[in-house]
Amino acid sequence: MSASPTPTVTSETISPRSQRFRASVHNIPTPGTEVHRPKRYEPIVLNIYIVGSIALLMICLGIALEVALRLSNKNSGTYVYYFPTKNLISFVSTEFLASFVPTLMVVPLAYFWAVADWMLRWYQPYVTLSEGNAPAARSILLDYIALNRLTTLYHSLKHRHWLINISTLTALSVVFMQPLAGSLFQIRQVPHTKAATVTSMRGIGLSPTINQLTSFLASAGYAEAAVYNNLQDPPFVHGGWSAAPFSAPAGSVLNGTLAVNTTAIQTHVNCIKPTSFTTTNLTSSDFVLSAIFSPSCNGSVSLNPSDGTDQFSVTAASTCTSSYQDQNFQPVFFWYYHLSDNGDALGTAVFCQPSIAISVVTTTMNLNDGSMGDCTIVEPFNDTNNVTGNPLNGEAYNGLIFDASNNSYVTARALAINSGIPGAIYSFASQQPDGPDSVFNDPYGFVNATKNIYTQYLSLAAQTIYFLPDNTTISAQLTSNVPRLFIEALPAYFLSLLFICVGIISLIIHILHKRSRRNLWLTSPPGSIAAIVSLTSRSGFGDLLLPYDDVSRMKSNLAGLTFRLDKRTGAIVAEEDFDVVSTSDNIALLSGKEGYGVGVGLTDLSLSRTSSKDKIEF
Repeated sequence: MSASPTPTVTSETISPRSQRFRASVHNIPTPGTEVHRPKRYEPIVLNIYIVGSIALLMICLGIALEVALRLSNKNSGTYVYYFPTKNLISFVSTEFLASFVPTLMVVPLAYFWAVADWMLRWYQPYVTLSEGNAPAARSILLDYIALNRLTTLYHSLKHRHWLINISTLTALSVVFMQPLAGSLFQIRQVPHTKAATVTSMRGIGLSPTINQLTSFLASAGYAEAAVYNNLQDPPFVHGGWSAAPFSAPAGSVLNGTLAVNTTAIQTHVNCIKPTSFTTTNLTSSDFVLSAIFSPSCNGSVSLNPSDGTDQFSVTAASTCTSSYQDQNFQPVFFWYYHLSDNGDALGTAVFCQPSIAISVVTTTMNLNDGSMGDCTIVEPFNDTNNVTGNPLNGEAYNGLIFDASNNSYVTARALAINSGIPGAIYSFASQQPDGPDSVFNDPYGFVNATKNIYTQYLSLAAQTIYFLPDNTTISAQLTSNVPRLFIEALPAYFLSLLFICVGIISLIIHILHKRSRRNLWLTSPPGSIAAIVSLTSRSGFGDLLLPYDDVSRMKSNLAGLTFRLDKRTGAIVAEEDFDVVSTSDNIALLSGKEGYGVGVGLTDLSLSRTSSKDKIEF
């Protein structure tokens, strides 16, 4: 059996001499020559390809976030889809998901860079040892892992470990990724328009039951109630317009508005004030009101003052139209009388001549309360039927004067309508802050009040007297508030900047740190006790330390030594530095590093050990 070749021994491959401890690194077999050399241990987190991939992902995320922000602002967010019957997590609100999901997505990235920073700090003492000539404070006594990040910033600046300092700052900055991601998205309700279809339930046509006056009576009752209770127009009636009713789309719609092209009737009452008005007291029980509106249009009415201080009525203006016109379509006079507190008799009259115009209009309906919006005329209604043609020929009912009837119920309805509408107008005047006197004193006071209430009444009545049941599908535009996902600008800017900066800076740090580790060959994770013992058990300087030494005593006992990694074995070795003054006994050592020579062989080496202290006094 041939003898193993004797390895070449140099000052770089054997342990240095020391006056304070005995090393036996030279007895360690040379890896790769005498024994198998294990593979270098490299944590997967420090793998430059993985780090580069994560860094590139961060940069791409930052750019993508800026693009998404531009698109969000341009497109007014992104539509949020709801599946209430199929949603497996329906107990979770959308707002919670909008904040939790992006936070959950950045947690792995923040965790990766925190672990990568932890690895760099874990490796830093060994990187310093691989550079050689490192004092104990910068190498074997340095433990960045035990320090919090703020303290690490201080010590890394103190020891000029710039990569550790910047890496720690980066690890601190990624903490802000989670709150920024949590506030990145916001759900807002914004108007959204889409095509829809609705069913028109009525079309133009004269009601066959118009002579029963039930439609007029119901409309008059609503007009009176609107005065006393401040009611708004009912559905499909707005101002002087009355539109054909249509059905809303099925399903709940938030703040929805439905725009349709439909048929509508516009009512004009054409009310004017008299050019001349007189009151004549014929007797104590006969008082005459006379009004002239034009040379060919005038009228008068008699009343009994003892019937009350507030009186009102409506009569047909037969003198203002052709003699053959049916009184259902004749213009009307409204008469108002009031005896003031000082005894003055106040009176006025208003002339109204109703007319209707049928058009195809664009209008809207508020799906919350059914109210109708403004009507815009698209084109005139040109179809011929019993409203535009025979028997009405486009004439409008005055809704106040009706043909005589033998039916006592119809007669009672006509009387109620005839007294109800002028009564509602007078009640409106009485509700004014200064009472009816202020309306009488205003030249247009009763003209305006009559116009508004009379228009509302006839528009309500038009819903039933000029429309018949129908079933037609028409196109519509449904505008409703829908939830849309927006990207908040401020968190997006900061998060995008953080993504890009962390990606670029971390990539540079890890490239430089990989270069600084090129002379470091660790074959196992350096954190275990066994791994540390394997690196230091033959180095000898452990004889200077005792199990119960604290940090200050260890620092004192290791003063005057510099440390490095042995290039042959990878063990941690110590060298005497005689330029350093002992901090424990203030004795100056010989200048220079104590060299060690190689004579005839390893057996001629004389190693001596002198302990720094023979006894420890307690």
